[in-house]
Amino acid sequence: MWLRSAFFRWLFPAAIVLPLWLLIGWGVFQSGGWAFLWVILIAAPSVLVGEIVLTLLTRARPSVRAERAVSWWDVLGFGVWHALTIAVGFFPDGGFGWLLTGAIAAWLALFWLQLWQLWSEAKGSGFSIRETATWSTVTPGARSASEPDVIIVQENDHRD
Repeated sequence: MWLRSAFFRWLFPAAIVLPLWLLIGWGVFQSGGWAFLWVILIAAPSVLVGEIVLTLLTRARPSVRAERAVSWWDVLGFGVWHALTIAVGFFPDGGFGWLLTGAIAAWLALFWLQLWQLWSEAKGSGFSIRETATWSTVTPGARSASEPDVIIVQENDHRD
């Protein structure tokens, strides 16, 4: 449970830390050049927006809000995506393209996983609301003791 709670708390800081890591990694492991614009204009903003979108989808689920912990699927998905994003920040010569492709694929898989989990939980809660609204335990014509009397007052517009 502590690992799932740790991931829950890590999601918003990751939106800042991971893009910052890409900038720092570029400065440490690359020699500079025009490709730095790729990091500034595409990579860092994509990771920032992608992390915020996934975090909001994750935190929209009732089970995550109630437990203040993500699911094990979330731990797996975010773990893989964050590990690949960190690996991309090392900018390895032979594996950069593969790591970047893997990080993008992991984000897409995680996005669909979040939508599926959100849909599954929302579908379940919507069914129970409809069920309680359609199946009534009160018999027609019977009144409960706590139900107040209704008094209707009609005003007459005629002045005598």
